[in-house]
Amino acid sequence: MSAGQRAGQANPGHVAIIMDGNGRWAQMRGLPRQEGHRRGLEALRGAVRNAGELGVKILTLYSFSTENWRRPATEVSFLLGLLKRFVEKDLGQLHAAGVRVRVIGGRDDLAADIRRLVEHAETVTRDNTRMTLVVAFNYGSRDEIVRAARQLATDAAAGRIDAAAIDEAMLASRLDTADLPDPELVIRTSGETRISNFLLWQAAYAEFVFTPVLWPDFDRAAFEEALAEYGRRERRFGGLSEPVDRAAGAA
Repeated sequence: MSAGQRAGQANPGHVAIIMDGNGRWAQMRGLPRQEGHRRGLEALRGAVRNAGELGVKILTLYSFSTENWRRPATEVSFLLGLLKRFVEKDLGQLHAAGVRVRVIGGRDDLAADIRRLVEHAETVTRDNTRMTLVVAFNYGSRDEIVRAARQLATDAAAGRIDAAAIDEAMLASRLDTADLPDPELVIRTSGETRISNFLLWQAAYAEFVFTPVLWPDFDRAAFEEALAEYGRRERRFGGLSEPVDRAAGAA
C-alpha cells in the first residue's frame, strides 16, 4: 500500500521477535536459569509452528547477541549446546515442513563446529519456500552495520565502487539481511521496552509490540494478540492517513 495501511490489515509477512525473560521465568519458579532456557527453546518451537499456521512468511528470532558473550561461561556454553541440539533435532522437521533456515550475525569468530552447523542448516534448507526462519546468532545490529560499511569502504578504496554513489540501497545490500524484506512487526517479550541492538536499520518503519509475557509463556494466544495489535495500527510510512485539503490548510 502506498500512502498507508488501514487498521484491520492482514497479518505481517515478516515478524521479528526479541525472545526475553527466560531467566526471570525460572527465577520466579525457584528454578535454575538453564531450565528457563530449556523452556524458552520449547517456546521457540511453538513460535515457528504458530507463525507458519498464522500466515507469517518470515520469522526472525533474536537468539544470541554479540553482548551475550559477556554472560558467565557456563551459561554461554549451555546456550550454545541448546543451539546445537535444536539444529540436530529439529532441522529434519523444519526441512520436511518446507522451512528455509537463514542465520544472520558475524561468523568469522565463531568456533569451527558452530560455523559448520550453521552452514549445514542453510545448505540443506536453501530451496524451501513455505516459510523462512531467520536465526539472529552472534548478532548485533551495530556490528552488522559496521561490517557493511567496512565492505563499502574497501570496495571504494579499490575502485570497485564510487564512494559518492553510496546510498541507502547500496548499504542495505551489504547487510546480513540483504535477501530479506524488512520486518513489519517487532515483538519483545518480558515487559522490557527497548530493542537491544536488534535490526536497527531494518526496523526503521516496523511496528513494535512490547508484551509483559515472559518468553517461555509466549504461546499461540500471545502471538495472536501481538498480531491483533499490529492489525489495529495504521502504517503511514511518514505520510498522512487522509488527503490534505491544501485550500483549507492555506486558509
